[in-house]
Amino acid sequence: MKRSITRFCLGLVLGGFLLGCTDDFTELNTDPKNFTEDAVTAAEYPLFVKRALYTPNYMPFDQARGPFQLGHSLFSDVYANYFATTAPNFNSDQFELVGGWLNGAYRYFYQRAAPNIQLAVDTAEEQGFTLENAMMKVWKVYAYHRVTDYWGPIPYSNFGNFETEVPYDSQEAIYNDFFVTLADAITVLKANTGGTSFLGDNDVIFAGDVDSWLKFANTLRLRLAMRVKYVDPSLSQSNAEAAIADGVMLSNDDNAVIGTDLNFTNSYTTITQWGEFRMSADMESVLKGYQDPRVATYYAPAASPDATDDPAGVEFPYEGMRNGQTAESKATTNFNDLASNMAGPYTLGGDPGPAWTVIAAAEAYFLRAEAALDGYAAGGSAEELYNQGIVQSHLQHGYDGTNLSGEDYVSSALTPVAIDDSPVASSVPVAYNAAGSPEEQLEQIITQKWIALWPDSEEAYAERRRTGYPRLYNRLNSLNPNIAVDEIPRRMTYTATEYADNTSATEDAVNNLLGGPDLGTTKLWWDAKN
Repeated sequence: MKRSITRFCLGLVLGGFLLGCTDDFTELNTDPKNFTEDAVTAAEYPLFVKRALYTPNYMPFDQARGPFQLGHSLFSDVYANYFATTAPNFNSDQFELVGGWLNGAYRYFYQRAAPNIQLAVDTAEEQGFTLENAMMKVWKVYAYHRVTDYWGPIPYSNFGNFETEVPYDSQEAIYNDFFVTLADAITVLKANTGGTSFLGDNDVIFAGDVDSWLKFANTLRLRLAMRVKYVDPSLSQSNAEAAIADGVMLSNDDNAVIGTDLNFTNSYTTITQWGEFRMSADMESVLKGYQDPRVATYYAPAASPDATDDPAGVEFPYEGMRNGQTAESKATTNFNDLASNMAGPYTLGGDPGPAWTVIAAAEAYFLRAEAALDGYAAGGSAEELYNQGIVQSHLQHGYDGTNLSGEDYVSSALTPVAIDDSPVASSVPVAYNAAGSPEEQLEQIITQKWIALWPDSEEAYAERRRTGYPRLYNRLNSLNPNIAVDEIPRRMTYTATEYADNTSATEDAVNNLLGGPDLGTTKLWWDAKN
């Protein structure tokens, strides 16, 4: 243990940057370079886990707000069309894949999140903590799938090789390993059902509850199974059905949620202070059209609302703005007043902010609805599961299942509405169209899933690429010559740091693993629908 910990802390170089181990273990009242095997016991190990659980979601008490903006707010938030940027110089909203921003996000993961997770996995294995090792392997899959779904091939199996060159894995190989890893971990969790890990409150998601980890692992497996359905239908079906049979999340009591406090805040509470983004026109179109009460949980009333287009008999002071505004337009129009900020709890500087939802039961139902639509054994019909997904999302946010007019939401025939005299992007209703085509029904499922996922834009952005839904407005402008206004980036481009300091591995990934040039137009392995 002493050798491996020391080498990890002193020898891990990825992209030419040294891991700051002391920063990563400030809770431990000792120098991590002097750890011995005897020192890492059940008393110390939970602190490894605690940091490993926080860092992938940008929630450590230091050095996370910037990477959160770079990796989440400035890319997936605007490519999922949850938000549009108001800062004149923020060109990612016009499809410019700004290399310096991506570099910050990439470095954060490999310098902080990935080392913490690897240490938690390896320490559990070396110390014989079999159950905790299974939990951390599940968490490793969760963390890495978000990174590979941004870039495609990434360093994965060779991470921590203590060499100056770190080879990449293909996304296909990574996903295949995900499924093997999850299956193995689920076997361990199933063997310990009804039990509790010694992690206690340092397990900031489930407080060591094995049954909750089992449901989380199966729901994650189901998510990834549906991700690959267009490229490998048999792999998708076998893993989806196994996950459902073993037990996925069924109610909001099962949700994987990371609580916040003054040390581990929701990073939105910091970046909202900067006034650089607002509600998108797509969210206004859909939430206003559906008269969706969740709008009040997601967004705040605009400072200067326009009541002329409110639904009849309904006050709707929530306003959006089109994505892809030019720098001149943003410099000369006060979008910060005209469009809605995030809801109040996300904008209280110095406050912990809302808890961070990792995966919720609503998503599990939408995943099962899609699986049923494809003929998988999903434990219900597509319509039943779709309706339950909506119900669970409403309950999650404290709503009773009625829309803003007091009518039953699930059975509503309401559709999205046009914004700013632009033709409506989608006319899909809430009420399940049992007579519709499978593609029409899929659009309904993914549209409601998109609403329920908010603000997990990384997942929503992945689903847009995978399925083509929800149908949203085109960009007003694109600064990327390769990506038209009616398209979206299919991936993030590799960073200058990787090309400079992990040169041969990066070039090999582009030439032999990526399946196309290192551009935002190259599709990921699973992005195979059309």
